Amino acid sequence: MPSVYIKTYGCQMNERDSEQVMQMLVAKGYRMVEREADADVILLNTCSVRDMAEQKAIGKMGMLRKLRKNRPHLVLGYLGCMAQARGNELLQTSPHADLVVGTQKFHRVAEYVDQLLLRRQEMRMDNERLPIVDVGEETGSQSTIRDHSADGHQATAFVSIMQGCNMHCAFCIVPRTRGSERGRSIEEIVEETQTLVHRGVREVTLLGQIVNLYGRHEFEKKDGKSPFVQLIERLHELEGLERIRFTSPHPIGFRNDLIECFAQLPKLMEHVHLPLQSGSDRILKLMRRGYTADSYLKLVEKLRATRAGIAITTDVIVGFPGETEEDYLATRELCQAASFDNAFIFRYSSRRDTLAAAMEEQISEDTKEARNQDLLRIINANCEAKLAACAGTRMEILCEGASKTNANRLSGRTRTNKIVVFEGSERQIGQIFEVLITRSSSSTLYGDPVVL
Repeated sequence: MPSVYIKTYGCQMNERDSEQVMQMLVAKGYRMVEREADADVILLNTCSVRDMAEQKAIGKMGMLRKLRKNRPHLVLGYLGCMAQARGNELLQTSPHADLVVGTQKFHRVAEYVDQLLLRRQEMRMDNERLPIVDVGEETGSQSTIRDHSADGHQATAFVSIMQGCNMHCAFCIVPRTRGSERGRSIEEIVEETQTLVHRGVREVTLLGQIVNLYGRHEFEKKDGKSPFVQLIERLHELEGLERIRFTSPHPIGFRNDLIECFAQLPKLMEHVHLPLQSGSDRILKLMRRGYTADSYLKLVEKLRATRAGIAITTDVIVGFPGETEEDYLATRELCQAASFDNAFIFRYSSRRDTLAAAMEEQISEDTKEARNQDLLRIINANCEAKLAACAGTRMEILCEGASKTNANRLSGRTRTNKIVVFEGSERQIGQIFEVLITRSSSSTLYGDPVVL
């Protein structure tokens, strides 16, 4: 059967979508390969959050065209967010592309690849190519994001619980690329997670654009608990599932019922990724975020009071249109006050068809870069200090497999989502045990297993 190579750009949602496409292709008999040079089909699963991600994908597609010199029947395709946003326009940018599939049609990719390969067999000339573009909406598409390929060697898995977003933040293109909020049923998600546990998965991460607002339009509260809390409680009951995480939430979705979960449910890991975006109330209002710097800090304090040692990480955008030096300094001050465990700092990137793209007072790239580097220094220093403080302590980890930086060592994650690298044996993969932290680097902990 033909071979397929998939390159993924962007977030964990994209990684999960690529995983789903791989699963469906393998089920049809396709063979996944790790090198472009070995593939009959090359698919780029794209991101639209920042312009750089789009340009990388377009540039990559341009480079892939050269492979057709020796393989004229090679199939090339775009999937995902950029495909959804640009649609047919991508065929002007990349006239050699054969396939453009949007975010609600991942489950059709294997079918379209079949069609394109059949056409290749019937082709006599390269200019007879007939591309397929499908970026239409599809009712019930959220229920197609399931059925992993976990095979007993996978300790962790992503579980998509919803698609889309209704928040319409001024800087964000996601509502356009992912559509409106649509949640899967709790029963569907529990069933999928149970299957994963039977295949050896010990930890799941629940995925959604605004994950903690899951089901707010489709499902009712019960006993004062949101659908998201109901879901977490159901998953917590599954025997064999040891760890539960979720990403990415929105600060306005943290009601008391969810905060209390961190006190009552030990399988819910003590780590929250809590996007801030700005520490300036004026900029937060322009961004349409729905909270203030003070309410954000109070939420951080409440989470830390609820679960001792909870780790808080965040996202911050610098250089949003109209951001003054005073606005930036407010962000800087809040980041210092919040003492984040880590943060992703982004320079504002204009996205067409968003409110921010039409705003006046766009910030220069030099100013964005200066603020980005300044804030990174603060965040990195704080992160290094927190990691250094772990030396000499025992921390529970779930061993996930070989370290990404050293194949001769293993790595795992602490309950607070910190990476630990250590010397061990394959039998420890998928196991939960304590390690003694011996030292740290700027981003990683190193240790020795306490019990082998």
